[in-house]
Amino acid sequence: MQTHPIFVPMIAQTALVAVVWIALYVNRIAEIRRRRLDPQSIRTSALAAGVFQNVAAADNFRNLFEVPVLFYAVCLALAIVGGEAQAQIGLAWLFVALRTTHTLIHITYNRVMHRFTVHALSTIVVWVMWLLFAVSLLGKS
Repeated sequence: MQTHPIFVPMIAQTALVAVVWIALYVNRIAEIRRRRLDPQSIRTSALAAGVFQNVAAADNFRNLFEVPVLFYAVCLALAIVGGEAQAQIGLAWLFVALRTTHTLIHITYNRVMHRFTVHALSTIVVWVMWLLFAVSLLGKS
């Protein structure tokens, strides 16, 4: 079985999602217990919107299913076609580092412009990965 180095940053990104998921549930369960909320009263996102006070982990968890989907897709595409050049692996790790930084900002002090800057940079990294992938495919044809 061939190993693909691009899978390691994918695993790291997935681990970040798992950590945020755990934080989300720890925060939610604690708040439900502390405030004695009836779980049925928050059964939909519309009902829960104005109820929860600590929403940073939930908001960040949703963010981790937006642009990162493009990251997973390009990494899988690279593994399939064997386009895992060192540059792509470096960009993949840069993406993970930026998304981890974004998460830390989001769930701690949540300064919007800091978070926005890191989010924008991570998104640019994904677009560069896709651009390099496309160029490499065109070069092979």
